[in-house]
Amino acid sequence: MGFELRVSGLAPQDAGRGIARLGTAVLTELGIEPGDIVQITGRRRTVAKAMPAYEGDPDETLRIDGNVRSNAGVAIDDSAEVTAVEATAAESITVALPQYVILRGAEQFIGRYLTDRPVVRGDAVHLRLLGQPFVFLVTKTSPSGPVVVTDETDLTIRDRPIGEDDLRGERAGIPDVTYEDIGGLDRELDRVREIIELPLRHPELFRRLGIAPPKGVLLYGPPGTGKTLIAKAVANEVNAEFYAISGPEIISKYYGESEQHLREIFDEAARNTPAIVFIDEIDSIAPSRDEVTGEVERRVVAQLLSLMDGLEDRGDVIVVAATNRPDAIDTALRRGGRFDREIEIGPPDRDGRLEILTVHTRGMPLASAVDLDDIADRTYGFVGADLEGLAKEAAMTALRRAQVELDIDMEAETVSPDLLELIEIANDDFDAALREVQPSAMREVFVEVPNATYDDIGGLESVREELVRAVEWPLRYPQLFEQLHTEAPKGILLYGPPGTGKTLLARAIANESGVNFMSVKGPELLDKFVGESEKAVREVFRRARQNAPTIVFFDELDALAPERGGTMDSRVTERVVSQLLTELDGIEDLRNVLIVGATNRPDIVDRALLRPGRLEKILYVPTPDRESRLAIFSVHTAGVPLDEDVDLEGLADRTERYTGSDIEAIVREASLLAMETAIAEFPPDASSATIDERAATVRVSADDFDRALAKMTPSVTEEMQQFYDDLAGELGGTMDLDVDSSVLGFQ
Repeated sequence: MGFELRVSGLAPQDAGRGIARLGTAVLTELGIEPGDIVQITGRRRTVAKAMPAYEGDPDETLRIDGNVRSNAGVAIDDSAEVTAVEATAAESITVALPQYVILRGAEQFIGRYLTDRPVVRGDAVHLRLLGQPFVFLVTKTSPSGPVVVTDETDLTIRDRPIGEDDLRGERAGIPDVTYEDIGGLDRELDRVREIIELPLRHPELFRRLGIAPPKGVLLYGPPGTGKTLIAKAVANEVNAEFYAISGPEIISKYYGESEQHLREIFDEAARNTPAIVFIDEIDSIAPSRDEVTGEVERRVVAQLLSLMDGLEDRGDVIVVAATNRPDAIDTALRRGGRFDREIEIGPPDRDGRLEILTVHTRGMPLASAVDLDDIADRTYGFVGADLEGLAKEAAMTALRRAQVELDIDMEAETVSPDLLELIEIANDDFDAALREVQPSAMREVFVEVPNATYDDIGGLESVREELVRAVEWPLRYPQLFEQLHTEAPKGILLYGPPGTGKTLLARAIANESGVNFMSVKGPELLDKFVGESEKAVREVFRRARQNAPTIVFFDELDALAPERGGTMDSRVTERVVSQLLTELDGIEDLRNVLIVGATNRPDIVDRALLRPGRLEKILYVPTPDRESRLAIFSVHTAGVPLDEDVDLEGLADRTERYTGSDIEAIVREASLLAMETAIAEFPPDASSATIDERAATVRVSADDFDRALAKMTPSVTEEMQQFYDDLAGELGGTMDLDVDSSVLGFQ
């Protein structure tokens, strides 16, 4: 008895295991338990190990990876028959390697990979070695029929590599990239499949609707996010021919040759339909004709327009292009009938990074302590290629460490299998790799996840509550915002005396919310060349949208956006203010991006920035009161060895008008004074052991704090305090600022 089930894909962590996930009802009807063997029949037959379905999967779903799909001759959304089958332990199997693969000790390596895996003669097994995919074929099994490879199975490598006679029918299209090799791009992959797979596999649907299928897809996004990988995976899964065009290969110095190269590729694709023509870095061969002076580029663009939308029908040929500069492409290519769809392939979020790490580490011997969740949390800004490089670098670090610890003889022809089993990739290897591999999606701007937490902030409870409402609530309770038809604030302005913790607040809220944090110092965006300052502002906001959710923190906002009409600087800052206003509240929506500005001079910030819809929440970060000062002392003395005579409450009483940074400086100075006293007691020839013994007894005393306080005066004077108190009253009221700024040293 068999069941006709609809084929679907597996989660990345299950790929490469040779399993099939089936519903409980199907397992019961087949009379099998998890771990038993089933036969899957599509255009060919193969076997897999039955496992329970994922939670929420319907009973009619059969989940198998790209390797098993290829062996069964089915694709996603096809139907396949599943039956129970008896499999015996394999006495011996013979495999054939590709012609270009030469492996020393391949028998042990492949044998370990296949252990407990069911196979039949003719199965192709897809695996990765050092990040590179390759496929080997099972050419013979003993006994014949379905078998399970065990530790006792004798595995032989056939002398003759894989040849055409080994490939059965469509076997020539053995995939080297499947959907399970793509992590963190489920939504984008679904859209690409909808546009590409449907026309190639079911053109009758479009004929029934009386519409032409999409002609082309433009994938855009930062380098390394998976644009080429998606195109290859789709081509392999639909069993289509794949033609890759690299921009520089097309261009020729001889008249007409560039266009001829393009025509030849499209003609060959039309002869071997269904086919996908993939043009990587299309901006290099099809730039905007208004901006290039070269005649070759103009002719190539014209030829590409003709091929994509000319008089001659191309048939089942879909053009997929990739670029990280979509605005540089000729606009004629981006209309309907040419590139009908444009799909952004952006950097992955935290869950996407975890998926990608799972894909690239599933064949690695990871130590049990390796926490991929933690690594995913720490790799903000990493794209898929960065994470692949991270996994490889961790493996190479583990290899260098193992070479020393295990005394591996690199001169020997082969390494003992027992030694190979001892090599593991540990957390320290990933830590070392993280110091070497930098994220590529955000190298042009400074983006980080801060390590500051709420515990690092003393006091400021009311300001923290406002920031939690503005940042955490939209991320944690989006349903409530949708139900109430309201939006979170777009921007917040923090103002107050220097050193009160404005930057620390922004960093802590970004860290606690788990969002990206872009620190932009106002003056560094200004440029002497016309238009460059505005371009820098646009780039900041573009990066913020690309890496959302993001907090963009503008420090010293008054330097970047002073009141218009009051400067004598060739109107640079006026244009920057206009650009900021457009980005904050323009036609293009600013989703999941919060702007936080900090300034000591809100009285000179342009008023248009402070209206609702822009920096609408204006929060005063005051000098700390007595309770806040006590909390700040507690934060900065945590871990500091204090004498019993140190009275933090008394110190809080004595530090009126001291800011958070002043208090941090007092604790640091007191610690240095205690250190000075200890060093003075050392004999001139003190040994290292003596210093260690004395260091263990050093304490910071009340006298050290008294001396530190005598050295340090509060950075906020009474006049400055009055200025900010008056300012807080004005900003909370009429917004008609009329305060005396001369106390700050400005007129």
